[in-house]
Amino acid sequence: MKGDAIDPKGLIREAYRIDGITAEECRSIFLDWALSVPADSDTTALIGTLLERHGETGHPMTAVLEDGLARISAPRRRGGWRSRTRDEN
Repeated sequence: MKGDAIDPKGLIREAYRIDGITAEECRSIFLDWALSVPADSDTTALIGTLLERHGETGHPMTAVLEDGLARISAPRRRGGWRSRTRDEN
């Protein structure tokens, strides 16, 4: 097995091993990682664990993980599309 429950395919671990990896490549790897974890996972906790394991200062993957954590933690707008009635036009 390449990874574990936190990083099933070992993608994040490998990203930290790639010399000269770019932020764009890290975002792509992060997306692949996010799609590989079970849907019912606590993604916030998983990202926190990944940062504890690998959170190398200045590494582009660290910035991507921190951004992912911030976006998950940010409150989301609730509700859906509200269509206008003819009287509101």
